Amino acid sequence: MTSHHVDVLIIGAGISGIGTACRLRREHPERTIALIDRRQDIGGTWDLFRYPGIRSDSDMYSMAFEFRPWQQPQLLSDAGSIKEYLHETAVEYGVERLITFGRRVLRADWSSADARWTVAVEDVDSGRIEIWTCGFLATCTGYYNYDSGYLPEFPGSADFRGELVHPQFWPEDLDYAGKQVVVIGSGATAVTVVPAMAPTAGHVTMLQRSPTYMYNVPVRDTLAAALARVLPERAVYRFVKWRWVTFQRITFKACRRWPKVMRWWLLRSVRKQVGDGVDMAHFTPRYNPWDERVCAVSDGDLFAGVADGSISVVTDTIDQFTDSGVRLSSGAELPADVIVTATGLQVQMLGGFELYVDGERRDLHDQLVYKGVLIEGVPNLIWVFGYTNASWTLKVDIAGEYLCRLLSHLDDHGKAVVVARDHGDNLLDESMLDILDSGYARRARAVVPRQGKRDPWRMEMNYKLDVKVLLHDPIADGVLEFRDAPVNADAVA
Repeated sequence: MTSHHVDVLIIGAGISGIGTACRLRREHPERTIALIDRRQDIGGTWDLFRYPGIRSDSDMYSMAFEFRPWQQPQLLSDAGSIKEYLHETAVEYGVERLITFGRRVLRADWSSADARWTVAVEDVDSGRIEIWTCGFLATCTGYYNYDSGYLPEFPGSADFRGELVHPQFWPEDLDYAGKQVVVIGSGATAVTVVPAMAPTAGHVTMLQRSPTYMYNVPVRDTLAAALARVLPERAVYRFVKWRWVTFQRITFKACRRWPKVMRWWLLRSVRKQVGDGVDMAHFTPRYNPWDERVCAVSDGDLFAGVADGSISVVTDTIDQFTDSGVRLSSGAELPADVIVTATGLQVQMLGGFELYVDGERRDLHDQLVYKGVLIEGVPNLIWVFGYTNASWTLKVDIAGEYLCRLLSHLDDHGKAVVVARDHGDNLLDESMLDILDSGYARRARAVVPRQGKRDPWRMEMNYKLDVKVLLHDPIADGVLEFRDAPVNADAVA
């Protein structure tokens, strides 16, 4: 059985893992680190999804790392460009040579006696088990199951004679040229894949159970392009990032404070783009803006397709699949050669591995999260989880910087172990994702950590607040407990 030891072991080589590793390489070059990932390439989400049009739904200025600004002109970027950016970043900081691919984490055990983690890892090709040990564990695994997307049970789906595709497992050889395509769903994936398929398909119908709020985002930021001609790149990046982060936060807060006004504003924008001949009932949700995530429409491509007739939007529920399409509850039938089930993600924590502390199983659903980064009662583990109401990477960046601050604090005070303890009975029966009421957030309530009654046990999804809490507030706050290395521990972080 192969064994390895490093100071910090990072699970995941997507945006979260690469960002965290680069932070450590910058600020703690003396520490040994390693990354393990079950896939065969860098990228995580951006390596997994291959459906047409796959792109970011956040602006790239806030999605890129603070320490390596986005330099390309696209505001919303395709998956290939994002993967290339991640690869170049990993190479620049020497992280790419620290990644072991094709490894699935099965279990992680913390030993207080040894002040270290022991992580059981499976080589996915051979089935061989490897043992990794580390002083500090960083989980950068995202929040959904790579093996299984969310797929409701559709009556009669076995009878359908055409192609039935889930976007998470897109066939490389799928031919939809000139064909009738029905895309089930109205979330971020559907809003991306529908206009991407429309120019090639005979016709694309987006079939939704209920409408989603959408807004137009330009592919290029013209102001950034203009500023780049007269200002240094770093100054342009900082200004544009600040502008988009501020816009995101103000829009989110305005939707919560003045939902009727923001609803009118969003729907008015859609009306102007789809034209007067389109029934706005298909774009008018029953809920308030930002009760669910608002979908970004790249350069208005979906709206343009609806306006020119290459895309149809149908709001109805499914009675059953037939051999040639979908029969709706209204009695109407949608003919289809290809049906795409853009029905969402299957939420999963920690990439599915089991977590133990001194032999006791820890289920994240039963735990609080300290400042959005540490799990209550779990020593020497940072949980890197991004924002759901803004760019994911904004939180990843400051979580990685907080880890560096925390490790420096341990060094400065001669400590080896840190653990967050709740002494105030703060645990609520409330999901940390209850800020949203989308389908994946509701499904996640059974698996994600819970909210606390008060700080630092609440996740507010607020970048400005988190910058203060994670980067400026003192590390030692009376909630964190610090311990010396045990005398029998020969290697700790």
